Amino acid sequence: MNKKAGLTKIKRKTKLLILALVAGLLIGVTAGCSKGQQATPKENYPTKPITYLICFDPGGQSDREARRQQPLLEKILGQKVVIDYKVGGGGAVGWSELARSKPDGYTIAGFNLPHIILQPMQQQTGYTTEQIVPVALFQSTPLGLAVLKTSPYDTLEEFLEEAKKRPGQISIGGSGTFSGHQFATMRLEKLTGTKFKYVPFTGAAPQITAFLGGHVDAIFGNSDDLVKHKDQIRLLAFAGNERFEAFPDAPTFKEKGIDLVESIDRGVAVPPGTPDHVIKKLEEAFLQIARDPEIQAQMKKEGFVPLAMGHEECKAHIAKLTQIYKALADELKAQPNSQK
Repeated sequence: MNKKAGLTKIKRKTKLLILALVAGLLIGVTAGCSKGQQATPKENYPTKPITYLICFDPGGQSDREARRQQPLLEKILGQKVVIDYKVGGGGAVGWSELARSKPDGYTIAGFNLPHIILQPMQQQTGYTTEQIVPVALFQSTPLGLAVLKTSPYDTLEEFLEEAKKRPGQISIGGSGTFSGHQFATMRLEKLTGTKFKYVPFTGAAPQITAFLGGHVDAIFGNSDDLVKHKDQIRLLAFAGNERFEAFPDAPTFKEKGIDLVESIDRGVAVPPGTPDHVIKKLEEAFLQIARDPEIQAQMKKEGFVPLAMGHEECKAHIAKLTQIYKALADELKAQPNSQK
C-alpha cells in the first residue's frame, strides 16, 4: 500500500467513527426524551387515592354533597376518594391547609362563596382568594330569615320593629364568621336601621341544632335546611330575587322594599400550581355529576339550586363577586365578632 492510499484509508475510518459517535448521541437524546415523556404521563392521573377536604362540620351541606359525589367520583376516576374534615374559622382552617398542600391533584377541598372572598378581606386567614383554585361550582343555597313557629314574630315587620326597640338583644345565628350568613345579617342591619346579635357556628349542622333548640331567636338559614325543617319554622323573608318554590307564601326582602339578596355557592378547589391536565380531569368528573338529571332532581327536592360551572366560568364568577363584596367589606370588618 502506498502512502497516499494509507492516508485515504485513515480519513475514511475517521469519518466513519465521527458518524458513529453522532448517531450514538442522537439515539441517546431521543431515548432520554422518550424516557422523560413516559415519566410524567398525563393520561395516568389519578394513580392513588384522593383526599377530599370538607371545611365544615359533618352533616352540613358541604359534607352531604361530598358524600353524594364520593361513590360517583370513585367510579369516574377509578380511585378511592377519602373525605377528611378540617373544621374551624368558618372554613379558613381547611382552606389554609389546601393552599399549603402539594399541587398534584391528590388533595382537593370543598369551598364556599362568598366565604373565600370575604375572609381574606377582613383578617389574616392563612390563605388568599387566589390560592383557592376553583375546579367547579355545583350547588347554591339562597338564604332565608326564619324563626320557629313558636316565636312571637309572625311577620318580618314585627321582627324588625322589636329589633329597633331592643337593639343588639335579638340574636341571629349563622354558619361561620366573615361568611354569607354574617354578611346578610350586617346588610339587614344597614338597610333597616336595626342592630342584632350575630351568633356564628362552625357549620350549618350545629347552627340548625341550636336554632331548633331555641338557643337563638332567628337564623339566616340555607334553603335546604329551611325545606328540611319546614314544619317547625316560619320563614319571615327570603333573600332571593324571587319567591322560593317550597315557600310560596313567604315574601322576598325585595318585596318588602329591602334590597337584600344573598346565597351560598359551593364547589371544589385545588391548590395553586396544580397542573392544567389535573384540573381538567377533575373538572370533567365533577361536571359529569353536576349535570346528571337525577342528581339535579335530588338537589331540587332537597331545597338546593343546582349549578354546573367549570374552571374558567368559576374564575369569572369569583372575580365578579369579589368586586361586589369589595365595596361593602369595610362595613363587615367594622362589625364586632360576636363569637365567644
